[in-house]
Amino acid sequence: MTLFPFAAIVGQQALKDALIMAAIEPSIGGVLALGDRGTGKSTAIRALAELLPAIDVVKGCRFNCAPGARNGMCEACSKPGRRATCRMTAPVVDLPLGATEDRVTGALDLERALGHGEKQFEPGLLARAHRGFLYIDEVNLLDDHLVDLLLDVAASGENVVEREGLSVRHPAKFVLVGSGNPEEGDLRPQLLDRFGLCVDVRTSAEVKERIEIVRRRDAYERNPDDFVEDWAEATEELRARIVQARGAMGRVEVPEAVLEKAVELCCKLGADGLRGELTLLRAARARAALDGEDTVTEAALRSVAVSALRHRLRKDPLDDTDASVRVERAMTEVLVS
Repeated sequence: MTLFPFAAIVGQQALKDALIMAAIEPSIGGVLALGDRGTGKSTAIRALAELLPAIDVVKGCRFNCAPGARNGMCEACSKPGRRATCRMTAPVVDLPLGATEDRVTGALDLERALGHGEKQFEPGLLARAHRGFLYIDEVNLLDDHLVDLLLDVAASGENVVEREGLSVRHPAKFVLVGSGNPEEGDLRPQLLDRFGLCVDVRTSAEVKERIEIVRRRDAYERNPDDFVEDWAEATEELRARIVQARGAMGRVEVPEAVLEKAVELCCKLGADGLRGELTLLRAARARAALDGEDTVTEAALRSVAVSALRHRLRKDPLDDTDASVRVERAMTEVLVS
């Protein structure tokens, strides 16, 4: 299937920036896009696959193990010996809303068991998503038992399957990306906290912007191949910027004064835990790397603060102000640039 080009998406800058930051620095912890239906959330997330740099994997490994990794490998790849390697596109895997636990975690290969009498593990979606992105549309409607499962795997970086006579462990480290309409239900706090960045996606009120959105979508649906070809150069330029930023991340420094401002901002907002500060710094470092800077500035903090902190605020019964506005208000008091 030909995907709508990421570079061709009109507007929704906060969502696009959050996805690019997560692609540059996976340790940010993923992206949650909440908002109106029909605003391009799924389109942008699925289009991200075209921008991700290829990864090296052990040839024939069903779990996308990285060659030469010291730990976090499957049982077969952890055994001594040299193995052939190959390159593959970083995976972006959809987790359907009605997926069963077997489909997500993997299970006994029934066809092989019945036909050959052999017990063999059939990897699930978590295995496919290792070292890539796992996308859940309508994440706020996900069954509780799957939420518990994802929380366990996200915390450990490992998927454990022990049933039907099988005992399998394999690495499962992925960037979790979710989208949904908050009017249809809230996320459990434990799952909400696992997302590094959260963006509010709204329908554009600008007439010219809406016209351009409709024009591009119509052109894409009429001739997808030609439309993608027209945007191929812009797509390649954006991919190159992401690759370059990834390589520059290790050289980006965080001055002590900027670290203090990040902590002060989180304290001002009363953010629970320390994930707010860590996400804020990681996202700001990714922003600086994308912009070609070697030092994180207060401007970089400002550019990512709303998406890094808006979902970490405690609810104040005396203040029903939108979370994004509360973050913006706190930034005017803490950040000077």
